[in-house]
Amino acid sequence: MVRVALITDTVGMALGTIRANKLRSALTVLGVVIGITAIVGMSSIIRGFDNSFRDMIRELGPSTIIIQRVGFLSAGSGIDRKILMARPNLTIEDAAVLKEVNPSLQSVAAMVQGQQRIFYRNERTQSIAILGATADYIDVNFVKIEQGRSFTENEVRHGRNVVVLGQDPYKAFFLGTDPLGKIVRIGNTEYTVIGVAAPRPSVGALTNVDALAIIPHSSFARTFGAVSRGDNRRVGRSVQIFAVPREGVSRDVAMRDVETTLRIRHRLKLNQASDFDVSTQDMAMKFFDEATGAIYLALVVISSIALMVGGIGVMAIMMISVTERTREIGVRKALGARRREILWQFLLEAVVLTSVGGILGCLIGAGVGLGVRAFTPLPVSMPWWSFAIGFVFSGGVGIFFGLFPAFRASRLDPIEALRYE
Repeated sequence: MVRVALITDTVGMALGTIRANKLRSALTVLGVVIGITAIVGMSSIIRGFDNSFRDMIRELGPSTIIIQRVGFLSAGSGIDRKILMARPNLTIEDAAVLKEVNPSLQSVAAMVQGQQRIFYRNERTQSIAILGATADYIDVNFVKIEQGRSFTENEVRHGRNVVVLGQDPYKAFFLGTDPLGKIVRIGNTEYTVIGVAAPRPSVGALTNVDALAIIPHSSFARTFGAVSRGDNRRVGRSVQIFAVPREGVSRDVAMRDVETTLRIRHRLKLNQASDFDVSTQDMAMKFFDEATGAIYLALVVISSIALMVGGIGVMAIMMISVTERTREIGVRKALGARRREILWQFLLEAVVLTSVGGILGCLIGAGVGLGVRAFTPLPVSMPWWSFAIGFVFSGGVGIFFGLFPAFRASRLDPIEALRYE
């Protein structure tokens, strides 16, 4: 076993070498610092997105079934884009039939989305999501009402101009005041505020689900143009449908009922693929896991290149160090130092050098994460394992690229080393 005293002395010598050659040491470990910074900084951002996305998806509830014309399953399956774009629209009637003929479903809601500014007196918002929905949408999507109420089936049927504001437009216009009964304008149409939705989890500024307003789909059609209805599936906007199974009915059974009903309505033959997507929270999570897995893999590849460059630099500097200290090695061997002790000396010097780079990379990566959190709306999470991986990787680079110089130093002939000028 290597003596503890030897390890302590060797680490001290390595730190002394770094202090004596600050510029050379900094340039040597620069690649390691860049690689570890990328691992820590980017993983904190990716992890933040991951946590926020999961929180947002969980809001749908574990049993909610999502029916879309083109969903993430088809978009990520490699199906030709022209085939996907040729799919017929889903309609309000599709949702109504699903609710009517399937006793396995407790509730069914439909939603169509547009983008528009909201105006109140002399103020206005940025362009935000305007959702045209059925009366069940609030319940099926588990949107909590913070103030007021949601619209009723009767208001949807008669196309009343009523609106439930999300947190962003509410704070922009009515923070600290009562918004209920106030008149806002969406496009050129006036709407009466009847409720305010509670805050919901979102993935930073890229998917801010609080920047929205919810109106009846019948009112949406007057403001934004036709929503696809009846059998004319090529005109107007396609809707998204959300369904919740009845208590005691498994989600898989409900999904089969949904698919069967829609295939019959779309007049599909047995050998024809479905022209819609049926998905769930679990499927969304799985798809996102695959996407983040690919991002993590790309991050590892990019970081590995930087670490390899840093490792080659460490090897080159250690080879120079072995040459510069040839007489020192000869003297130590003449005084009784064993080959194993010389090997450990140079190997530990390489590990200390890269570990210092790893610590700097972790600190800079943490600084990047904190900076992103402080100055942008992007979600950031800094798990402990990203720092552990960064430090372990930096030590591993030192061991891998320090072995050859350490072996070379340990195998020097003491007589030849003492003769070296």
